[in-house]
Amino acid sequence: MTGKQQRNDTAPAAKLADVRNRVAKAAALAGRRDDEICLIAVSKTRSAAEIERLIAAGATDFGENRVQEIQEKWPAIRARHPHVRLHFIGRLQSNKAAEAMALCDAIHSLDRRSLVDAIARAVASGEAAPELFVQVNIGDEPQKGGCAIADLPALLDYAAEQGLAISGLMAVPPFDVEPAPYFALLAELAVRNGLVGLSMGMSSDFEIAAILGATHVRIGSELFGPRV
Repeated sequence: MTGKQQRNDTAPAAKLADVRNRVAKAAALAGRRDDEICLIAVSKTRSAAEIERLIAAGATDFGENRVQEIQEKWPAIRARHPHVRLHFIGRLQSNKAAEAMALCDAIHSLDRRSLVDAIARAVASGEAAPELFVQVNIGDEPQKGGCAIADLPALLDYAAEQGLAISGLMAVPPFDVEPAPYFALLAELAVRNGLVGLSMGMSSDFEIAAILGATHVRIGSELFGPRV
């Protein structure tokens, strides 16, 4: 192995160790354990080779946002690494729900009744039930997915009526503003609705999210580097 190859193989391990250390420090500030927080490596648009290097470094959870990309990349990767968990983190079309469930262990973007119905039908047909997070449009932004805050209790009730267990809430705060109030609001909504899971925090703000109760953080560029 050449010196350049060694450096390339070491980089993912160093990046993963750095992010894990930062998560641990943030969790400690809030009196939490770092093992309470699942680190999801956001691998959308990343090559199978990049993903494989991060798996070799010790990453176990990955996030994708397009069903077609999952179908192209992940069957071979998961055949080699059956312990790896895959999270769907993008807007999911109802007619693609069963396809996403066939490869994903968790869906972080449940946001409407039609998607509840599609997932419930897939489960009734024998598809394994994924871990489910309801996405909340925490900043009331028309261009983003997620249910409105006011509609959250009704959507949760409907999911329960269809036999679906909801693990928690997910949100993406508005861009380029202080995220802490939005994270705190999502945590409050979770408590109000009897939920534990909080999927919040990305490369730019995951430490704040960890302090404010995140159970899942979604990290892309801090692990993979900038897209080229």
